[in-house]
Amino acid sequence: MYAEMALRNEGMQILVNKLGRVEAERFISLIIRKPFDYTEWQRILFTVLHHNVWV
Repeated sequence: MYAEMALRNEGMQILVNKLGRVEAERFISLIIRKPFDYTEWQRILFTVLHHNVWV
């Protein structure tokens, strides 16, 4: 298990590597901007991916 700061650093590095610095920052700001239910988001995402259908 990561320490909190190590987890933040690793997560940010993954986002930057995948999206680039600007889009990684944009993604974080989108998540922070409004209330966000991560569990519900994951449920919908994996349902869509499983059925390969966009709702």
